[in-house]
Formats: sequence, structure tokens, C-alpha cells
Amino acid sequence: MEKLECDYLIVGSGAVGMAFADVIIEESDATIVIVDRYAKPGGHWNVAYPFVTLHQPSQFYGVSSKELSNGRIDQVGLNKGLSELASGAEVSAYFDDVMRHQFLPSGRVEYYPMCNYTGDKRFESMTSGKQYEVTVHEKIVDATYLNTTVPSTHTPNFDIGAGIDFVPLNDLTKVVTTPSCYVVIGGGKTGIDACLWLLEQGVEPKDIQWIVSRDAWLLDRRNTQPTPEYFSKSMGAQAAQFEALAQAESISDLFSKLESSGVLLRIDPSITPSMFHGATISPLELEALRRLKNIVRMGRVQSIDVKEGITLDTGTVPHKEGALYVDCSASAITNLDIKPVFAGDMITPQTVRAYQPVFSAAFIAHIEVLYQAEEKKNELCKVVPLPNHDTDWLKMMAAQMMNQFTWSQEKDLRKWLYNNRLDGFSKLLADTDRTNEENMAIIKRMKNNAMPAVMKLQQLIDSIEA
Repeated sequence: MEKLECDYLIVGSGAVGMAFADVIIEESDATIVIVDRYAKPGGHWNVAYPFVTLHQPSQFYGVSSKELSNGRIDQVGLNKGLSELASGAEVSAYFDDVMRHQFLPSGRVEYYPMCNYTGDKRFESMTSGKQYEVTVHEKIVDATYLNTTVPSTHTPNFDIGAGIDFVPLNDLTKVVTTPSCYVVIGGGKTGIDACLWLLEQGVEPKDIQWIVSRDAWLLDRRNTQPTPEYFSKSMGAQAAQFEALAQAESISDLFSKLESSGVLLRIDPSITPSMFHGATISPLELEALRRLKNIVRMGRVQSIDVKEGITLDTGTVPHKEGALYVDCSASAITNLDIKPVFAGDMITPQTVRAYQPVFSAAFIAHIEVLYQAEEKKNELCKVVPLPNHDTDWLKMMAAQMMNQFTWSQEKDLRKWLYNNRLDGFSKLLADTDRTNEENMAIIKRMKNNAMPAVMKLQQLIDSIEA
């Protein structure tokens, strides 16, 4: 068994592990050993489906020290007019470049791909069988805790009968014979991506059957643009959130206000969503999805059989001969349990800001470098719970607003947030033109409604738990 030595042992070289390591390298002189089971850094991006893209602007993704975005605005496609969304291939190449041209040349990083971490500071090479034991002077970082499942490695939890043409989303691009119809199973981000890709390839809406177990509230991607041109949308949406919370008389009234103000969207205005995962969508994508009329809303799939058809929780749909079933039922995040971020010699990165696990990892690394006391670190890194049900939006917002307030009390943190490219909105807000009356009116709305929103938020949460 080969002996290694480092300050930080990071398990996982996905986006979270890379973002954490980047800040440790930039802000300290610590040494790092990174272990990962994939052949290249990037985590689940190594096995992503061919047409995957980010759902958020590229400016918000990657490691703090290196831009992923070229600052371009998409000129064509369903994201037209908005900040570009990096493709899976671009993200994979980006992380490989960061590892090869930044991390390793620093002389303070050792990288062990194709290795299984077996626990107790030990790992084993899958290719050579060689075993390693690491002496860790500071912390072990479990960058795999927010485990992301992807279609290519997902095993469906329903029965698939003989004669059913069933493929993971990754194989959709390998179709050589036109099916009689496409049956997309899954109403989350991957299901949306599958339907949009098929429509962009010229498939008629009538030839797409979409099985949606739960409708979801979606975020308007225009509200996530980190550029001054979209200040009224991005900051306006935050002001609208505070107003909706402050004025809401009930949870249903809250969601009605969030929708009417453009904060949340839904595909079918006649269906009340029960799910919220934080997926973003552009106006053009929403328009395209609304062209789909053959949407099955009978709960989850239990089985698919040529004779019996598609059996769901509350009904059955006939099987159509020649149909191609596309599996998009994998849940992106499966681990919803919250652990302390800092616990002795273990750091478990989790979301400390909604929708942004990569920013969260970078922030946690900064807190690790800047502060000594574990209690203080955990106070600054309270976990923002990952949403699943629609009402989880409230708990997520409560935790996020509390974190934002706590951070605002720390001068050094305010400065770091302003300068960190993964944050985006702190700089946008601080640098706004103070002579712009429209922008200043938005800021005033945010300030005036912040405290009433917090008070009402707790009341609404209490009504759920009562």
C-alpha cells in the first residue's frame, strides 16, 4: 500500500470538488489529494447525454478562478436573447483544462482518477489494483454527498416487458429508424430536455407522448441573467418574491402572486404543480412545451407491457406499436438529508445558496480558510435544503434569506462575494447606476419588503407543519 500525505483529501472531482479545491489553492498554501472514480474530472458530466446544457447561465458555473462563459448571448435556438448555456462537452473540456493547466501545475495537487475511495482515508485504483493510504493533516472533503444521478447510469424502478423498445436518454441520438411515437417518461429537467430536443429535431408534437408524474413550478431563466441589461428582471424578480411573501394571505395565494409577478412559471395554467426542483426555462422553451398535448398525468409508471400497456399509479395507457420509450425518470439529486457542513475532520459540501451547489462549494472552502472555530463556520454555512415538493420553496427561501442576512454582517464576506464570479448578483446590485430611477425603485422594494417577507414566511411554514 502506497503512503500519501496532504492537507485536504477531496473525494470526488465533479463540479463541487473542483470548485472547493480551486478556492483552497487560491487562498491558502495547502496541499490536496483528489480521488475520483471517473477517468477525467467533471463528475456526472462524463456520462451526460449528448445534447445536455447547463440550465443556468455559464457565468454561474465552474471554478471561481476561471471563466467558463465567453460572455456571449445566444443568437439562435430556444435560449435566444439570453446568456449562453454551456454544452456538456464544453463543461467537460473546461474541468479537464482546469485540472491539467491550473491544479496540477501548482505543484500542490495530486490527482488520482479511476479510483474507488474505500473509506478510512484509503482508495484503490480500478485499473491497476494499487492501494493507497493517505495521511490527512487537515480535513477530508466528501464532494460526492450531493450525489447526482444521470439517465445513462439509472436503473428504472418499474417493470419493462418483452418487446418494449426502451432506451436511456443518452441513446436518443442513436435513433436510425423513425418510431411511431416517442414516449418520454419523466417530468423533471431531463424530461423537459428530451421533449425540447425532439421538437427542435422536427418531431411533430402529436408524435410525442409525455408521462409526467408531477407537474412542476419552473423558474423564468430571464430572471437569472447576471448582466446590467437584465437588472429589472433579475433584481425585479427578487423584489417580487419579497412582495409576494409579505402580502400573501395563504400558500395558494403566495404561489398565485409568484406566478403573476413572473417569478414562477408552469407549463399548463390549468394544472396546479406539486413539485419544485428549481429548473429554469426560457419563454421560447415554455412556448414549445405548450405545443405538446399528449401529456399523461396518472402518477408514476409501474410497468410497461406490449399487451397491458403503460400501467401507472392511477390508470393505464395503451401501448402503441413501434413506440420508443425514453427513460428520463432519474432524479437529479437523490440525497436530501442534511448534515453539518463542518464536523471534526470532515467537510461535507452542500447547498448554502439555492440552485447553486458550485458557488456553495467555493463559499464553504473560503469559510474553511478564513475562520477557525467550527461553530462559527457552521453558523455561516447553514444548509439550504434541496426542494422537492412545491411547499419546499418556502423552507428553501427561509434558509437562504437567513444566510444572506448573516453574510451581510461580515465585512470580509461582503467583499469576497462582490469579487467572486460565481456569485454574480452581489456585484450587479452593488454596481447598479444610482441615477437609474427604475433600478433604485427595485432596490427600495426589496428593502421595504425584506423584513415583512421573513415574518410572513415563518407563518406560512408554520401553517404547513401544523
